Amino acid sequence: MITCIKNGLIINPKTQMEEVNDLWIKEGKVVYIGKDYSEEANEIIDATGKWVVPGLIDLHVHFRAPGYEHKEDIESGAKAAAKGGFTTVCCMPNTNPVIDNECVVEYIYAMATKANGVNVLPIGAITKGQQGETLADIGKMKEHGICALSEDGKTVMDSGLMKKAMAYAKPFNLPIFSHTEDRTLTGGAMNAGENAQLFGIKGIPREAEEIIVARDILLAKYTGTPLHLCHISTEGSLEIIRFAKAQGIKVTAETAPHYFTLDDSILGDYDTNKKMSPPLRTTKDVEAMKRAIIDGTIDIIATDHAPHHYDEKNVEFEKAPFGIVGLETSFGLSYTHLVKTGLISPMALIEKMSTKPAEIVGIDKGDLSVGKTADITILDPEATYTINEATFAGKSKNSPFIGMTVQGEVSCTLANGKVIYQK
Repeated sequence: MITCIKNGLIINPKTQMEEVNDLWIKEGKVVYIGKDYSEEANEIIDATGKWVVPGLIDLHVHFRAPGYEHKEDIESGAKAAAKGGFTTVCCMPNTNPVIDNECVVEYIYAMATKANGVNVLPIGAITKGQQGETLADIGKMKEHGICALSEDGKTVMDSGLMKKAMAYAKPFNLPIFSHTEDRTLTGGAMNAGENAQLFGIKGIPREAEEIIVARDILLAKYTGTPLHLCHISTEGSLEIIRFAKAQGIKVTAETAPHYFTLDDSILGDYDTNKKMSPPLRTTKDVEAMKRAIIDGTIDIIATDHAPHHYDEKNVEFEKAPFGIVGLETSFGLSYTHLVKTGLISPMALIEKMSTKPAEIVGIDKGDLSVGKTADITILDPEATYTINEATFAGKSKNSPFIGMTVQGEVSCTLANGKVIYQK
């Protein structure tokens, strides 16, 4: 089977390629880039006027399986990923049971083989049951294919145990994904500040994030273990990360589209689909986040895709669970707010959504070079559409972006050379 993707703008950050050409796929691999391949194509995909990029990669999703399949499962999550242009996703361990042993890791992979072909990589918990008391069996989980370690959804509050986890993870070449939240400072439902007072909602202070950012950076400095900081939301965190990078500490950071597009002033309607952790911050933080994306302080864009059932969100604001879905809106929001505004180039956006995420977890993805696996996303930069929950492929619809008009749409997603989504 030979597939030819014709006349697309090929954007490959790994080689800095940005040119209109044909891309040829055979047996799941990229075999040629050019017009004069020696064999006939069995399938032709016309990409005229569109971008052809390495499959998007999301390092931070919650697929809720095992245990919370009413919110999302591997199959529905993979469908949402493919519709959003993602060919690889890394799922967090706060499931039931927790991904803290090889059996649950094997379960995730088994369920993924029954899905649509999206690469689903489990992230192992740092501690058993995410209880913050004893390290999980990191070695066994690594043998069975985890790509990183995290306590996401919680924080390892014991600094000694966190340092031990980092030291233990280092020889296994496993990065630590830090859930940046000091639990002794939480308990609110939105960003602490003027708007929280105005709306009568208990606030979550920014220092809850910044304290753990600083602590885990120091632990990474002294252990030498690669640290990845999840869902960064405050200007103060960005200042600490800049300092750490200048010191040569092995740290990377992510943010999500909601942190560079929305601020806490929108919470006056008490819409629980706008409630996430960390919470939306101020306009000043939003602008700081954009600057950090431009200057590289923020390495990647992730979604923190966190589905919840309608009934769970349909309660009072302070009682509702934190989290929003993000896989199906990420590219359109990022393209609209970062590229169309001239803040970053198309190349820089694809690097943050594919090439750099692959590097962080050490997988051979995010590259359209000849010989590489044909995980490919075709994007239409001219398509304008209104985000509509009725079209979501995932089980849950808890998005703050419903009704928003964006530009930039996924036309086609291929995993291992096979079309798994087509508009």
